[in-house]
Amino acid sequence: MEKENIPVHYTIRAAVLLTAAFLFTLALLPAATGFAQATDEKSIECQKEIAKTIVHGTALGLGEILRDVKGEKKRIALARKFVSPVRFYADNTGYFYVYKYNCVNVAHAIQKELQGKNLYKHKDAKGKYVIRELSDTAKTGGGFVDFYWLKPGAKGEQKKVGYVEPIPGTDYFIGTGVYLP
Repeated sequence: MEKENIPVHYTIRAAVLLTAAFLFTLALLPAATGFAQATDEKSIECQKEIAKTIVHGTALGLGEILRDVKGEKKRIALARKFVSPVRFYADNTGYFYVYKYNCVNVAHAIQKELQGKNLYKHKDAKGKYVIRELSDTAKTGGGFVDFYWLKPGAKGEQKKVGYVEPIPGTDYFIGTGVYLP
């Protein structure tokens, strides 16, 4: 993809909102760190609530950033710039992904090779059409989806619960997840 020139005011707005989202994430890290390796049901529920909160705040911020951006290429470039550097949880397995509702990956903080690819037919290790289900869930306002996905630093797909939510004013949704024991 050729490099897009993003107007300065979008870059400044993105930097401010990204900083706010990052600080918000940092505020949650002590809680997330305490639960990162926990296996009991209550701790997993806490991790899910953290994921939901982080996604919600980031979806709103990204929607605000993209609101006045004209042109699909510029919107995609800005979405990638926004989510790429963000990591969370004690083991840095927390990251964001952004998809269009048609299952084309817009941004993936860890697996950049997925960007621009249509994952409509992608099945996880158990045969679930993961991105289709994430998209359908986001279309209804958001929610949790169980699936298997590659975990950074681990072998093979790991059990995961993801939370997705629409990005206001776009045909995109954003999500993250919690790897389960």
